Amino acid sequence: QVHLVESGGGLVQAGGSLRLSCAVSGSIFGINSMGWYRQAPGKQREVVAGITSGGSTNYADFVKGRFTISRDNPKNTVYLQMNSLKPEDTGVYYCNAGKFIGIAVVNYWGQGTQVTVSS
Repeated sequence: QVHLVESGGGLVQAGGSLRLSCAVSGSIFGINSMGWYRQAPGKQREVVAGITSGGSTNYADFVKGRFTISRDNPKNTVYLQMNSLKPEDTGVYYCNAGKFIGIAVVNYWGQGTQVTVSS
């Protein structure tokens, strides 16, 4: 089992910054990728950014140039630095871990952290 705990959300004005953290614990061997997703009220959950075990990163177009995903392997923590925040970035942000179990990939989720950007 993999446990993910997000922190760092809050209320910020448009143009401001927040840094989200995701602490990973449990059976972390075999985790291939980590990512951040978000879900706004009334909308589906969408991917924001991802990072592989090798350090390769990918971003949704709507956050490119503003958000940065990183990982601190000794601390088993993944971060999402969010700059130039916009009201449309408001939502619950979830940390995700993808782990190989046999030939399948099992996804684990944190409980989410609320980000609210005021205009």
